[in-house]
Parts: sequence; C-alpha cells; structure tokens
Amino acid sequence: MRRIITIVAAVFLVGIASWVGYGYYNDKIGPGRELAIEVNDASFDMNYYTEMLKAYSRNIEANQIYAVVGQVAENIINGELMQQGGRDMGVVVTPEEIDEEIKERELPDNEAYRDIMSAGLIQEKLTEYFISQVPDNMEQVNARVMFVESQEVADEVMTSIESGGNFTALVEEYSVNPMIEGDLGWLPVELMPDPLIGEIAFGLEPGEVGKPACNESVNKYVGYWLIEVTDKKDEEIKARGLLLGSEVEAEQVKAELAELPKEDFVLLAQKSQHDSRFQGGELGWLEKGDMRSETFDAVAFNMTLNEVSDPVKDESVQTVGGCWVVQVLDKGEHVVEDNIKSSLADNLFTAWLDEWTENSTIENLIDEQKEMWAIARILQGR
Repeated sequence: MRRIITIVAAVFLVGIASWVGYGYYNDKIGPGRELAIEVNDASFDMNYYTEMLKAYSRNIEANQIYAVVGQVAENIINGELMQQGGRDMGVVVTPEEIDEEIKERELPDNEAYRDIMSAGLIQEKLTEYFISQVPDNMEQVNARVMFVESQEVADEVMTSIESGGNFTALVEEYSVNPMIEGDLGWLPVELMPDPLIGEIAFGLEPGEVGKPACNESVNKYVGYWLIEVTDKKDEEIKARGLLLGSEVEAEQVKAELAELPKEDFVLLAQKSQHDSRFQGGELGWLEKGDMRSETFDAVAFNMTLNEVSDPVKDESVQTVGGCWVVQVLDKGEHVVEDNIKSSLADNLFTAWLDEWTENSTIENLIDEQKEMWAIARILQGR
C-alpha cells in the first residue's frame, strides 16, 4: 500500500514539474525561439529581436520603448540587406573593425551591439563605394529660381524681367517658398529641388529665363482668407472662412459668393485649403490667437456681421500650388563638388537599396503580441 502511495506521489510530482516546466518554456523559452524576421536565407528569432530592442532602447525611458519597436525590425532588415548586398559587391566589414568600434564607443561586446556597429560600418562603406562611382565632372546648370503664387503673378514677374527687372530683387518681392529660392549654384539634373526646375533649366541656354511652369503640389507660405463673422459675444466671434492659394482665386470665389445664396458658402468651402473645408468652412467660436495668425485676427475681430471680407493676404499660413520662374546663368560640364558627390552617392545608395529590397524575400512576423512579449522581457531585466 505504501509502495502504491509512493508511486502515485511520484507520478503527481512529475506531472507538476512537467506543467511548471512547460509553463516556463512557453513563457520564457518557447516564444524566444519563434521566427521573427527572415531576410533571404538569414533568419532571426524573437530572442535576437529582443536583444536588439534592448540595445536600441538602452538609453531611453521605459515608457518610450514602445516608440522604437517597429523601427528595430526595420533596422534588422536593412542591416542584413546591406550586409548581403555589400558582399556581392566586395564591400564587407571585418570582425577587427567591429572590435575597434565596440571598444571606441565603450559598448557591451555581444551579438546585438556587434550587429548594430556592423550595420553602421557597412552603410559608411557602401556610401564610400557609391561616391567612387560618381564622375569628377558632369553636365550641370547654374541657375536661380523663384516660386510665385499663381500664373498671374508669374506673368507679372516675366513682364518685369523682360523690361530689365533684377531677378534677385524680384525674388525678394514675389517668392513664396523661401526653402527654394535665389541662386541654386551648380547642380546636375538629379539634384534639382523640383523635377520641373530640372526640365526647364536643362532646356535653356545661359542667360535665358524659361516660361513659367506651374506645380500644384509645391508648398508656398502665403494664402488669402475670405472671412465672414456670423456672431459676436464679449471677446469672441463666430466665424467661417475660406483659405485660397492666390489673390486671383480669392477674388473669383468672393465674386461667386456674391451671386449665390448664403447657404452655398458650404459648397464653395470645398475650394478652401484650410481643414475647416470639411466643416463647410465653419471655424466655430474664436478668441484672438486661436487661428495663430495676427493677420486673420486684425481683420476678423473688426468686421461687420454677415459680410464677406476682401481677400486677406496671410504669410503665416501654408498653401499649395504656384509657378516656377527659372533663369539659367551658366551651363555645361562642371566639376562635381564634394557635397554634390555625397548627395549623388546618397541617391545611388537609396536606389540600390530599394532595388535590392524589392528583389529580396523578406518576412517580418513581429506583431503587436510579440512586441509586447519582447518589451516585457526587457522591463523584467531592468
């Protein structure tokens, strides 16, 4: 009888141990061995992903780890793609180079950090490789440009230029995109800030000004409000408004408003470039400062009820659409400066990586549940 009890107890304990062991395996070991990422013939499990996430989140607060989980997977994929593609071109990183980088940065010498350092080094070497592929001289154009708000303004600028107007002075007066204006210097067509600029500039001879070319997707830093105040109380107004991209367009829309019933303001609001177009142009109750525009406030808070304002020019807003005016100063074979070489090399590298990515077999199996599992493992170790 005692022997039977002993056997039963032993079986029970083995069962308990098996259950606990399975739970530990399922929670700690099993998920870690699951496939996380596959890049061609290279596979990475969840343990690897977790260690990489731990390394990338080393110096950030626990509540910020969630912000980098997706980027870590992309880094693993891109790092492996660069390593594989680099080998095909004879561009590799040696263990000694990784050792030196680890020592210099005083980082832990483990697989995760070595792979992070290796990815950084291979990217540097690939960039150097593509720089070597850029010729020392190539066809370039020395041009200056301005982006104006509309075809009407472009025509006005062209008339001034044809009458002997100074291009640089006209830029200061009419340009509405300060990010791209004035002298561009010598540039190849690949680095022109807008494809239209390249198309115009490389079709001109030195000294020529091209016919204005309009692009409806370029940002400009000016707009025109049509404002109507429908109610007032204390220091607040209830208003609606349309934000148009040019003065001519604003005048046209105001003329349409004058000929239509008041309720058709909602229909014309679809022409607005302000988010309020989705609410029929309604801006709601406003206090000064709510629109973040002193120009808007100066007009709106001094208006008569139920009258539509004249177009109000506002340089604190951003709209899209306008026309390029391009003048070519010189053109021909020109030495490729170091900064231009670097930019062209970046373009070559990006195009190469995009093509290599497209032709690769990539599988990212990390979902939200796996991300949470990895984060939990990291937080437990902190």
